[in-house]
Amino acid sequence: MKTQITSEQIAEYQRNGFLTVTDFLSSGEIEELKTAVAGAVDRMGSKKVSGGEVDWEDGDTYYSRVFTQKLNLWRIDETVKRYMLSPELGRMVSSLAGVKGMRVWHDQALIKPPWGNPTGWHLDNPYWSFHSKNSISIWIALEDATLNNGCLYFMPGTHKQAGFDNAPIGENIGDLFKVYPEWAKLEAVPAPLKAGSASFHNGLTAHGAGANMTPRTRMAMTCAYMPEGSTFNGQQNPILPDRIFKSLKVGDLLDDDDQYPLIYSEKS
Repeated sequence: MKTQITSEQIAEYQRNGFLTVTDFLSSGEIEELKTAVAGAVDRMGSKKVSGGEVDWEDGDTYYSRVFTQKLNLWRIDETVKRYMLSPELGRMVSSLAGVKGMRVWHDQALIKPPWGNPTGWHLDNPYWSFHSKNSISIWIALEDATLNNGCLYFMPGTHKQAGFDNAPIGENIGDLFKVYPEWAKLEAVPAPLKAGSASFHNGLTAHGAGANMTPRTRMAMTCAYMPEGSTFNGQQNPILPDRIFKSLKVGDLLDDDDQYPLIYSEKS
């Protein structure tokens, strides 16, 4: 993985709320990670979250035709774990976000099916069980992500204006603009990526993806990272089993290394 980062790239990320990195993976790494992701997705069957504690399964809905979504593959596949929990990747995303350490919130495979629906405009962090201006996600293209098959689009600078209100990913791809009407006049920036390239985006950067207008899949592996020191906001997220959710109260430190592993810290 190409985890070295320059001051110019950090400045670009901080300014726009996203950054693309060409050839983030080598050809061998692409094949290794893609094989591991495909195998883990297959082993999960209809389950969306690895393990047996969370009852969330694939269905026949508009959302299920946006992408096949499988979460926390790192728990069941050592290769995925080695990539997504890499300390060097942790150092990289901490540098981009400007924080002293990062925990994994959750990874997820996102596979847009042939003729798949567009991904409506949304923010990531408001879906999660912590609020942060500095959460960050990596999105690795394991197959070419193009304008034709549903690459990501970003709205630069929206991370500086966003609160923690959001819109669901539904049939109206512009529902987010009912929450933030001033963004409806902004120009979106497409981020097509060759297989092996990656993008990084702030959890409050507005983003979406087009429809897949091809008869082939568009496979990506992503991971969301939570700044060290984040606290519980009272919201249940699908990755949190009931036993953990019920044990938390608002303001509790989210520091359970089994649930959200610390992968980098300046303190270490």
